[in-house]
Amino acid sequence: MWRQFLQLFKIKDLRKKVLIIGGLLLVFRVLAVIPVSDVDVLKLKTFFAANQYFGLLNIFTGGALDKMSIGMLGVAPYITASIIMQLLTMVWPSIKEMFYEAGEAGRRKFEQYSKWLTVPLAALQGLGFLNLLKSQGIIIFNSPLSMMRDVIILVAASVFLMWLGDLITEQKLGNGISLIIFAGIVVDFPRYFMQTFATYDPTKLPGLISFLIAMVLVIVGVVYVTEAERKIPVSYAKQVRGTKMFGGVSTFLPLKVNQAGVIPIIFALSLLLLPGMIGQMLMIFKNPAVLNIANYLVNMFKNQLIYGLFYFVLVFLFTFFYTSITFEPNMIAENLQKNGAFIPGYRPGETTAFYLKKTAQRVTFFGALFLGVIAVTPMVIQSATGITTFAIGGTSILIMVSVALETIKQIQAQLLMREYEEY
Repeated sequence: MWRQFLQLFKIKDLRKKVLIIGGLLLVFRVLAVIPVSDVDVLKLKTFFAANQYFGLLNIFTGGALDKMSIGMLGVAPYITASIIMQLLTMVWPSIKEMFYEAGEAGRRKFEQYSKWLTVPLAALQGLGFLNLLKSQGIIIFNSPLSMMRDVIILVAASVFLMWLGDLITEQKLGNGISLIIFAGIVVDFPRYFMQTFATYDPTKLPGLISFLIAMVLVIVGVVYVTEAERKIPVSYAKQVRGTKMFGGVSTFLPLKVNQAGVIPIIFALSLLLLPGMIGQMLMIFKNPAVLNIANYLVNMFKNQLIYGLFYFVLVFLFTFFYTSITFEPNMIAENLQKNGAFIPGYRPGETTAFYLKKTAQRVTFFGALFLGVIAVTPMVIQSATGITTFAIGGTSILIMVSVALETIKQIQAQLLMREYEEY
């Protein structure tokens, strides 16, 4: 692994790609520290300490949100737009055809629509967030025009980061959006370590050791399950063309145990934390009935046991839901039949589709169970060890591991391609 890493800097064009990516990520970090004007920093820190929902969004902005920088929206609007577009494939046949059947041109068009949708979503998120902060007295606007100015700046910065992600992706050493999120998470590591050791208590050494061991085991488990897959054997029928025979080979169709990635965790967290966010927004009203509703919503999931239970169940259910959107057994069975391929022991067509559906459901069960456990494990570890300063959750771990594995694969592919070119 280290030999391959060093080869990146020995090969001229790969070294250039790495330096370009590093420079673009540096631009991202600069955006994350340029502040919006007229912000009460003390009130801002208090607000984020009491609001888990915006703590989740802060992950996708690389810490820019809690610093109130012009890049505070990060790539979150683009991620939201992509999820909405994928959900629309269930109810809009033309979008489904574009995504699944129109080939590479359809995927590019689908991606273009996602980018267009990013702009109004960024405007809505920016306007809503600034209004919320204004109601909390965290930010002051002299006029509606000053607010609109900040909204335009936030939208422009979010679109600019989306463009940076495309530039990084073009280097073919990893997905740009994923690397931006990865960089945003990793950059906070020094702060977590400093907080942990600044509050170090020698009497809690066993708890600290247990915490570190548990985190290593969680990361190992995430790597193992992320790479795990069910291999379904596929055979190709023999075909005679002229005097030559084609086909007759066997291969396999890989079904990932965790096909949904981190999307179910994001869905579940958004749903769980939404009542608290709505409750905090209702706090600005003086009506006693409204205040009672607001207090109920804010305190709905204060009990960690109830919160963890609902969290696990929602992640489990959303994993099945999202996998059913992205995995199309009927289409796979149809493509296999068109290419003269079949699964041994199963008739092509509906029988194959039914087998794929049942197999995917069984595999997804373990993937959903894994995601649910990973989602609540950091909460359990922090509760058991008493260490809360190193606040890296299941979502962050999954993102870091998934991005790291995908980037390593692309680097290895680039190195392998150049080894072939030498011969």
